[in-house]
Amino acid sequence: MTFSWKRVNAIFMKDYKDFSRNMAVSIVIFLSPVLAAIYGRIGVTAIESHYMLINLTFAMVAAFVQSCLIAEEKEKNTLRGLMLSPASTTEILTGKSLLSLVLTLFTILLSMFLAEYKPANIAVVAIAILLSALFYIALGTLLGLFAKSVMEASVIVLPVMIIFSFGTFITSLAEQYPILKAATYLPNIQLLEIGIKVEAGAGFGDVWMQLAVIAAWVVVMFMLTAVIYKKRMVD
Repeated sequence: MTFSWKRVNAIFMKDYKDFSRNMAVSIVIFLSPVLAAIYGRIGVTAIESHYMLINLTFAMVAAFVQSCLIAEEKEKNTLRGLMLSPASTTEILTGKSLLSLVLTLFTILLSMFLAEYKPANIAVVAIAILLSALFYIALGTLLGLFAKSVMEASVIVLPVMIIFSFGTFITSLAEQYPILKAATYLPNIQLLEIGIKVEAGAGFGDVWMQLAVIAAWVVVMFMLTAVIYKKRMVD
């Protein structure tokens, strides 16, 4: 079966209509821009603050919205019909992820503009943000597959918001609890490291390790999501 953008677009448009009607979910996209506007007004320039805002956007938009979109399909008993439709697994997952990706990138760009954050190397930061977005969307899909309703998805995603939005607080305790050193390999921490290095004049050659770690997270999360999705098809 050949990949069909027509089927992907149909899934995308359905998600857009569902998202626009659900104010409880759609309102989260305004949180980061509001905080960014406050940052810009009070003159916040710390790179850690900018990336806390970006990581918050990933958790609130990419992971949360994506998990709710998947959970809503399950709640309405339409996910099984979608799985059994002529659309392939790749087409379904692409279509279900496209809206979250567009909303995430738009929200991040708007937040960066309002916070007046201008990366020294836009190309490096753009690739890092795109890779991170793919990770969070895959994570949101995975959480949505486990949730039975939108309400349950909202609860399940809370630990993700805490860990990936404020992960630097976890790493600050690494000296006291050595096991927490593993948290330095989380994608949000890697993204922050890229941001710090870029501001110091780093290029692709200086941050390839951080990009590779984020890419590895993306691959693992997509593989895990695909496995769980296929299991849900035969449940």
